[in-house]
Amino acid sequence: MKRIGVVGIVVTGGKEVVLEMQSVLSDFADIIIGRMGVPRAEGNAIALIVEGATERVSALTGRLGQFPSLTVKSAMTSFEVE
Repeated sequence: MKRIGVVGIVVTGGKEVVLEMQSVLSDFADIIIGRMGVPRAEGNAIALIVEGATERVSALTGRLGQFPSLTVKSAMTSFEVE
């Protein structure tokens, strides 16, 4: 069962962590349907719109949460898609 949700990411690390984060995002490209980034001096903010099984979204946030310079939160809707 697929659902729509949002994953919020705040990046406080340098270019090195951004490259690693991008690699993870590429691994989960099949569930990412939209992406918006806002540069800030304190830390860059990224919002991902995701569509997929809850387990797959949890796997994405779990992988991103392993980076100490990333803060990650997700919210899934109850809206189900085919």
